[in-house]
Amino acid sequence: MAGASASLRRGPSRVLLVAGAFLALTVAAALLAPVIAPFDPLAQSVLARLQGPGATHFLGTDQFGRDLLSRILHGLRASLAISFGAVGLALLVGGTIGLVSAYYRGWTERILMRLMDILFAFPVMLLAIGIIAVLGPGATTTAAAIAIVYTPIFARLLRGPALVVAQSDYVMSARSIGASDARIIVHHILPNLASVVLVQMSLLMSTAILVEASLSFLGLGTQPPTPSLGMMLSEGRNFLLLSPWAALFSGLAILVVAFVLNFFGDVLRDTLDPRLR
Repeated sequence: MAGASASLRRGPSRVLLVAGAFLALTVAAALLAPVIAPFDPLAQSVLARLQGPGATHFLGTDQFGRDLLSRILHGLRASLAISFGAVGLALLVGGTIGLVSAYYRGWTERILMRLMDILFAFPVMLLAIGIIAVLGPGATTTAAAIAIVYTPIFARLLRGPALVVAQSDYVMSARSIGASDARIIVHHILPNLASVVLVQMSLLMSTAILVEASLSFLGLGTQPPTPSLGMMLSEGRNFLLLSPWAALFSGLAILVVAFVLNFFGDVLRDTLDPRLR
């Protein structure tokens, strides 16, 4: 029985290492895109238009003769940068709102959380499209739109456990010795929410990739000629009968990166949540 328990404890760690390795490979491919990409992602060749996978172009070319592998690597880099930036900004703003609401309670909590409820009332894509319609299309505005959409998610997520931690004995002790509110929130409440933050960030990253790809597919995200997985999928659909490779490989890249991030988030949640051990 002891051996079985030990193997169960070791199991999630091994799976977490595998998930982390996949995530590390994905991030490394994005970061090293300028180094490992075989061609310039913007270089066009009329003679190489709509070619299939081969020895020169491993994944083929698009309608302008641009190398698909190079564009997918750079598109992955852009998608991850936008998603990481959006989720990080949403965590900073939404997490601060959730912590402040839980700590001060009263009218502060009512006002802040009602504002979050207003944002929560809008469908994700509709709100993101509305924000981009006001700010204009582009990578920066896409990141800002996704961040605004995800802000109430982090606010609600951190408010719940922060309410419990704020009433704990060590927080009361810190108040009794005159610790400032900022110190209590940063040094006593926030560290106890680290596991919740890490899990939610990894899970929201996977959906942020899909939202960013959807906005780029609609022409509202990263603008040409900068490579974007969603834009490549949109452009490739017009040539499905002639050469389906652009749509096929860009869609597969979106699927793989979303799966890797979701897989890592699920394994991280199962590892850090004591109720699932």
